[in-house]
Amino acid sequence: MTVVDISSGSLSLRVSTRGGSILGFWKDGDGRRVPLLRPARTVDADAPDASCFPLVPFGNRITGNRFVFEEVEYTLRPNTEWDAHYLHGDGWQASWHIGRQTETFIEMSFEQSGGTTPYEYLASQSFTLDDDSLTVALQVENRGRQTLPFGLGWHPYFPLTPQTKLEACAEAFWTEAEGWLPGEQTNIPTDLDFSAAAGLPHRWVNNGFENWNGRGRISWPEYGVALSMEADQIFRHAFLFLSDTTFDPEFKRDYFCFEPMTHLADGHNLPGLGGLTALARGETLSGSFRLWAETL
Repeated sequence: MTVVDISSGSLSLRVSTRGGSILGFWKDGDGRRVPLLRPARTVDADAPDASCFPLVPFGNRITGNRFVFEEVEYTLRPNTEWDAHYLHGDGWQASWHIGRQTETFIEMSFEQSGGTTPYEYLASQSFTLDDDSLTVALQVENRGRQTLPFGLGWHPYFPLTPQTKLEACAEAFWTEAEGWLPGEQTNIPTDLDFSAAAGLPHRWVNNGFENWNGRGRISWPEYGVALSMEADQIFRHAFLFLSDTTFDPEFKRDYFCFEPMTHLADGHNLPGLGGLTALARGETLSGSFRLWAETL
């Protein structure tokens, strides 16, 4: 495991080759350091305890760990002890390798062959800081023999304070079914309508948002700081996660997740693959996600 720190202007970033994760992203100024992502608990944190981790070769879950593509049935095996499903791809559990690196840029990659899925691929990720923003880019290349549906995304953990507000506009909402799986498409509930800046509800949330416009803003009035985000057009969907003490007895309502994704959860079993992209051997899928801080 290698941990690397880079900085530019008032921004600083810490990343780890363990899970290709971000361990911290901060803005410095006026004698204080404001976390723009939830800081990792330790430098050797697993991805779920980090600030952000990549979703590759796709995110979330597949119903029954089974899908059929081009008349071939594929099955997957669980990759955690606590979830019956293969969860969030391989990237968050992989050992990545540092490639190019400067004072403001880091590139890392890993190659997947075999394991809990039929997927074989090369994934690469880069982190670029300039004086006012962070750009994270992710690419996957299919290196397997068969064409398969691929997707990309990130799983960032944002600080949650009593006055936090989220703004992110989408067109539709997916309910949650048993097993943390997606249920059905419906209208966005009033307390989860973030077309205008609004606070997050005091309840469990684990839902997908369809046709997100790729832009968002999180404000922390206590810090006097807001974080804006913009994702490439392929990230047409997003997932919102807000834990509770039933799921996590140690949850202190101090973070939430807003996850840009190229596809819907369980896209393998949805018409049109739910936004997943079929890649033949040698073909690639890539995109980027930009975050920048502003003073309120």
